Amino acid sequence: MAVNDPVADFLTRIRNALSAQHDSVVIPASKFKVELARILKEQGYIEDYGTEPARVGEALRVQLKYTEDRSSVISGLKRVSTPGRRTYVHSGEIPKILGGMGTTIMSTSRGVMTGHEAKRQAVGGEVVAYVW
Repeated sequence: MAVNDPVADFLTRIRNALSAQHDSVVIPASKFKVELARILKEQGYIEDYGTEPARVGEALRVQLKYTEDRSSVISGLKRVSTPGRRTYVHSGEIPKILGGMGTTIMSTSRGVMTGHEAKRQAVGGEVVAYVW
């Protein structure tokens, strides 16, 4: 099955694995998805991630993170910029999620980073997703 929006597929696979309470989820890997996983780990939303050989290319294995009572650390994932409707912002317009409690993931000219990092470096870019 051809996937038109790999980032939405990435977020949906994580969302589905969390609702099924899986410990990890395997996603077809790309450099961009590995960067998304890196940010999720840095922000404390996932336990760990790594690439492994798959039947075709590489696969990205994401170790999901839960609290003591087995509820998910991630309460929501939202795709913002889609292939049909890209969403770009200037460094001064970077949205805050849940009053700064969530994370904005952005693709900038200096690489994939959080909204907080982009604001600090004064770069705008494409708003990829929100995580909270």
